[in-house]
Amino acid sequence: MWSYVDNTIRWWWIPDWVPSWCPTSKSQLKAAEDKMLRCISSAFTKQFIPIANGNMLWTLTFNADGMKARTPLVLLHGFGGGVGLWAQNLEALSQRRMVFALDLLGFGQSTRPQFSTDAQSAEDQFVESIEQWRTGVGVESMILLGHNLGGYVALSYSIKYPGRVKHVILVEPWGLPEGQETIDTIPVWLKAISAMFSPFNPLAGLRLVGPLGPTLVQTLRSDFKRKFSSMFTDNTVSEYIYHLNVQFPSGETAFKNMSAPCGWAKRPMLPRMDQLRPEVPITIIYGSRSSIDGSVGSSIKDMRPQSHVEIIIIRGAGHYVYADQPDDFNHKVLQVCDKVD
Repeated sequence: MWSYVDNTIRWWWIPDWVPSWCPTSKSQLKAAEDKMLRCISSAFTKQFIPIANGNMLWTLTFNADGMKARTPLVLLHGFGGGVGLWAQNLEALSQRRMVFALDLLGFGQSTRPQFSTDAQSAEDQFVESIEQWRTGVGVESMILLGHNLGGYVALSYSIKYPGRVKHVILVEPWGLPEGQETIDTIPVWLKAISAMFSPFNPLAGLRLVGPLGPTLVQTLRSDFKRKFSSMFTDNTVSEYIYHLNVQFPSGETAFKNMSAPCGWAKRPMLPRMDQLRPEVPITIIYGSRSSIDGSVGSSIKDMRPQSHVEIIIIRGAGHYVYADQPDDFNHKVLQVCDKVD
């Protein structure tokens, strides 16, 4: 049951958001996150940091009383993620400095507002939320580490607020290369499928299956159970991922509006690298088994000959580097941070 409107397929019979159909709630998400963090022995605080328009960013703070002379490390998760997915990294990374992990605006336990449908405006909302958060916690400057979408936001923030960033660490970042020049090489059948599903958010299907959702996550993302096997033997991780992604799709909708067909960014970062001040150092971390094109990192290095650009490859890791090889990832990030101070 569909029709063409302005050359786009519009589906009217499936709503994107069906709250009563999904076995979830804010309290269930909180409980799932608490289970993800139960293996952490270090003391840490959890709080909502107020930002503009009545919104709040959910924040974990580690080592708040120690090593205040060192630049704090701020962790930004990727699309569909949340603070709990850093469970294997938080203790190690906070040994010698403060570490903040926050749920991006529209994700996790942070406020899920309506984002602009315009790609640039949505990007600006993410960036300004980070700046308002920084002011709220009283941090002067930071080492900003972002995975996937978090890497895109971290780089955009660094372009606008370079004086607040001592070092930006991009972990398997999304949205760097340009993709429009390859659109003519996409097969017709793939273009048709892309058009068919273009009205939907990326994870709408997970909400549409309702009570089957938890089982679907356990089945399709069974790899996450393996990634966190040193901490959990049950379905803790899949339950957390489920509750993260069946709440109101605020950040998810923003991501969709920032994305072009086939997952490219509408406003890719590579053409904007000249806007980043040369004095802002960059480290890019890839997994050796990832499908992300690591040559983009080399392009950035070529574009910034007078700047510090380091590329790190984590052997045996895929896209979720921090979970695939947490010890190696933690060690490499600590080395980068130690060079800052």
